[in-house]
Amino acid sequence: MTILHYLFDWGDTLMMDQLDQVGPMCDWPTVKVVAGAQACLARLSQTAQCHIATNAQYSNQQQIRQALKRGGLDHYIKDIYCFENLGMIKTHPEYYKKIITKLGVPAAQIRLVGDSLTRDVYPALAVGIDGIWFNPQQLPVPNKVQAVESLAQLAVAT
Repeated sequence: MTILHYLFDWGDTLMMDQLDQVGPMCDWPTVKVVAGAQACLARLSQTAQCHIATNAQYSNQQQIRQALKRGGLDHYIKDIYCFENLGMIKTHPEYYKKIITKLGVPAAQIRLVGDSLTRDVYPALAVGIDGIWFNPQQLPVPNKVQAVESLAQLAVAT
């Protein structure tokens, strides 16, 4: 089935979390984009809509958009799904069910890309969303899990 929507985790998938910083990312002195993020989003957004699905604790939807803008990624991202507008964190499968409803397409037409198996990939898979583990550390990949080691690899593979 054709993928119509990509859900990207935000921190450490598209933009780097910086453990020495607190508060909203848009207010940090510098923001860092994950290598290959812009090219990946540019490629995938030609055939599908790209969105953010995040557990961001310090940033609301507007602040996430501001941080994406600082990183040059905002124009690739259609919607931002976060606790603020879904009322739950994404480790709960209901988080993804709400996104499926909002997008109005079958789960099989949505692909999630995230750096955490437990917070991103497994909950998405539980509701029928195709999950891809962003695994730049090249850790062992569990059975039945798709993984990429770089965002460039993702853009080429899809």
